Amino acid sequence: MFKALVVNKDDEGKTHAAVEELSLDQLPAGDVVVAVEYSTVNYKDGLCIGPGGGLVRNYPHVPGIDFAGTVETSDDPRYAAGDKVVLTGWRVGEAHWGGYGQKARVKADWLVPLPKGLDTRQAMAVGTAGFTAMLAVMALEDHGIKDGPVLVTGAAGGVGSVATAILANLGHQVAAVTGRPETGAYLESLGASQIVAREELNETTKRPLEAETWGGCIDAVGGEMLARVLGQMKYGASVSAVGLAGGAGLPATVIPFLLRGVNLLGIDSVMQPFEARQRAWQRIATNLPLAKLEDMIVPATLADLSSLGRDILKGQVKGRVVVDVAGS
Repeated sequence: MFKALVVNKDDEGKTHAAVEELSLDQLPAGDVVVAVEYSTVNYKDGLCIGPGGGLVRNYPHVPGIDFAGTVETSDDPRYAAGDKVVLTGWRVGEAHWGGYGQKARVKADWLVPLPKGLDTRQAMAVGTAGFTAMLAVMALEDHGIKDGPVLVTGAAGGVGSVATAILANLGHQVAAVTGRPETGAYLESLGASQIVAREELNETTKRPLEAETWGGCIDAVGGEMLARVLGQMKYGASVSAVGLAGGAGLPATVIPFLLRGVNLLGIDSVMQPFEARQRAWQRIATNLPLAKLEDMIVPATLADLSSLGRDILKGQVKGRVVVDVAGS
């Protein structure tokens, strides 16, 4: 038997999450059984712990869109008992049972070997958010980061925190956007050289172009802020779009693309092929300063997840929540 956070739905359609005892034969089909050591809390997790957000179709359900741990048994020759592995994406924690259980059975194709230089706790301090941040940085690099500050919106969140630390460690000036003034010192500790109040970018403007300001941008907000930022990018600069906390709409014009050659790069972390995942995790182990990673960590257990799920949906979680699944 092992512990897991299980979400059930009652006859009235309301969901309820609680830590329960499960057996191995209750796990879904898969090639590899992993003893989960750590997971984390992302916006999607908040939805799946609560009302589901349209992501969860079948109940009972074990959320947790990422995890790191040790292989216990494997029917696939790529993995053997004792191997350290990490999983993000593939709709695990949404359509498939995820990392909020001390055991998980998944497809071998969904796993990535844990790179040297990271342990399982550090891997989940990075988690899906940090993996997404690295993909966003790589996309900017592939298109050429221009001179000048790189803007990071939603900088105090999971993606933004890791992106800020990576970009600063690579030698870029980072302008961190936040709506919470009290996070300024935290962002500066990660390497941000400039703090930008959210209000400065949240107002819409009728001008399709403004002064060329940013050499690149990682945007976790979308909506009106993304539209505003597009008009402030330097010629040929790129925006990696990773989220929609500010809305799915984009009230923008095509002028920044046509007159300044701005690139809008969509970043998907769910269905990335294995080679891209492996490259990103290797870059994380190399380019993310682990001492700063430790400063981002908020420790938690399975019992904390119900309240944390509500908090992250309200934008009240700073940094990276690391869930000690094995020790819960």
